[in-house]
Amino acid sequence: MWHNLDVYRRLIAVRIRSQLQYRVSTLLDFVATIIVTGVEFGALALVFQRFDTIAGWTLGEVAFLYGLVTAAFGAMDLIFGGFDPDTFGPMVQRGALDQLLLRPVSITFQVFGSTFLLRRFGKIAQGIAIFYLALSMTDVAWTPAKIAYLPVVFASQVVFFGGLFIIGATSTFWTVQRVEAINIFTYGGSELMSYPMTIYAKWMRRFFTTIVPMIFLNYYPALYFLDKPDPLNGPAWAPFLAPVAGVGMLAAALGFWRFGLKHYASTGT
Repeated sequence: MWHNLDVYRRLIAVRIRSQLQYRVSTLLDFVATIIVTGVEFGALALVFQRFDTIAGWTLGEVAFLYGLVTAAFGAMDLIFGGFDPDTFGPMVQRGALDQLLLRPVSITFQVFGSTFLLRRFGKIAQGIAIFYLALSMTDVAWTPAKIAYLPVVFASQVVFFGGLFIIGATSTFWTVQRVEAINIFTYGGSELMSYPMTIYAKWMRRFFTTIVPMIFLNYYPALYFLDKPDPLNGPAWAPFLAPVAGVGMLAAALGFWRFGLKHYASTGT
């Protein structure tokens, strides 16, 4: 394990040094990421110029949801970028994955270290900025329990989306091409979690409660942090299921990943 971690550290260091060889390009990518995320949130803020609330949520409260999930997804994209199906799929097609399998190092750690894009810090920074803006616009009654639980919710979102990335990457063992449906639950899922779940149709709420439990990762924890009543009448312990949903998704994804590696057949490229 320590050997694998050391190899992972070295791989990340190589990725960082290679990007810093082109510092202007890296900086422009960083700034561009911030601008894109900022424009998206700006469009949301314009909606509130016309409507004071959305399903009873103010701009500050929606910004709480938006900022938290944006920062978490950016952190996930930074850490789990090697499993992004858009990146991993071409590795399978070219036969580059076969090269990794021949090395006497954990394939999982090698994939983790295969991509580390510094521009992802732009999305994280923008998410944090929006989150702090939300705190300035809302009156959150912080308690020691809430302060301790906030990083748990953040980490739960990171590993949840990371698990979805791993599932998407593993599926390319059989499809070779990336499965576009996975993007519905990764990029689309982060967008969905940026808004209160009450704005969605009942069947969607049921799906994202029982099948893909995204409702427990951002919406219910936000109700707890903001001391808002639950119009869905969920159980009192629903806000505290974030780590269960996050770790459960990651564990299932890693199990699927091991199954995929066991049955992997090279493309022959």
